[in-house]
Amino acid sequence: MNIGIIGLGDMGRLYAKAFAKAGYTVSGCDLPENRDKLENELNPLGITVAENAHEISRTNDLIIYSVEADKLEQVVADCGPLTKYGAIVAGQTSVKHPEIAIFEKYLPADAQIITFHAMHGPGFDPKGQTLILIPHRAKADAYQRMFDLFTAVGSDIVEIKDYHEHDKIVADTQAVTHVGFESMGTAWKAAGFFPWENASYLGGIDNVKILTTLRIFSYKAHVYAGLAILNPYARQQVKRYAESESDLFKLMIKEEAKTFRERLYRARDFVFHESRKPIMLNDVVMKEFSLSQNADHQKPNSHLSILSMVDAWYHLGVNPYDNLICQTPPFRLRLGIAEYLFKNEQLLEESIETALYDKTIRGDDLEFHSAVREWSAIIGYGDMEGYKKHFNEVQAFFSDRLEEGKTQSAELIRRLMME
Repeated sequence: MNIGIIGLGDMGRLYAKAFAKAGYTVSGCDLPENRDKLENELNPLGITVAENAHEISRTNDLIIYSVEADKLEQVVADCGPLTKYGAIVAGQTSVKHPEIAIFEKYLPADAQIITFHAMHGPGFDPKGQTLILIPHRAKADAYQRMFDLFTAVGSDIVEIKDYHEHDKIVADTQAVTHVGFESMGTAWKAAGFFPWENASYLGGIDNVKILTTLRIFSYKAHVYAGLAILNPYARQQVKRYAESESDLFKLMIKEEAKTFRERLYRARDFVFHESRKPIMLNDVVMKEFSLSQNADHQKPNSHLSILSMVDAWYHLGVNPYDNLICQTPPFRLRLGIAEYLFKNEQLLEESIETALYDKTIRGDDLEFHSAVREWSAIIGYGDMEGYKKHFNEVQAFFSDRLEEGKTQSAELIRRLMME
């Protein structure tokens, strides 16, 4: 099976190399101005850089579109009709509703559509990483070839029968997860401090929050914008997260302790039912990964971002453990720290008391409340450019520590996944 990849950006190149290493014949293309650089990088690996996407479409048995979500229709409209007879076509976008609609609109009727979603970023080798395989319009032998391909590169394959189911799960594991961390970063920027310099953000849970936030902001805005805005289920779930955060924040500032506590314990009992296999993050490992020079001077934290997520899962009727089939490292870490907080009653009570009565962190919680509202509004309006602008402004604030955060978070993920 000859493989052609249209779009040799970070993920396109990553998989081109993986396929070539597994013994497949691979070619690809990108913008004309990138061709010389790509040939220098990929030709020594046996990967051919074609002149244009038309050539890729006409000659390959498997054609993978690895382009930005908001550019996909333009590219498929141009070269999709030239698809080789009976070829398999796949996309690497993280939201499948618009991708499938575009394929159905522009591809020939004989083209077989079997798409996939790699649940990792370009910083990870595909071997051992989760990959979602989704058939849409294909014969059994074509699907088997795709399964064999990803088996050959060492992917941990999860099969999902329908792209609707995929997008619903991904709305939780990616879109809402990212909004939570993006809101933290936005709040810290608005407050004008780096969290590792603040005594309220020096615990093990906070180390995970900070490093995951830095990890997210170390990547490109368009990836996260597409995940949130193009997924029809994401808006609903982000809206619910914002409603949960707002409800809890109002109870906090009114100091309605009984209602606040009962609500959170009800959510805890639903999400962290004893029958569910725990993740069990290691407290010792979490505490090792501090960016602070004063990690011993810790103050209690309300952990409003985590309280809001668990409350949102409860109101959505979502079992996040079921969604681990589409897990990303940030989602697993987020579920892990939520579990760590809610299954430790002493720590949960400390969080509740801090949320209700500690005025020293109330200003930070107000900034977080405002940030969640901002992100929810941007996503609700479908404002792709606004999302990118908002993201890039926060990214610039943390720019000096992003590379360190990315490196540390990768090691944190590695250590915690080994436990």
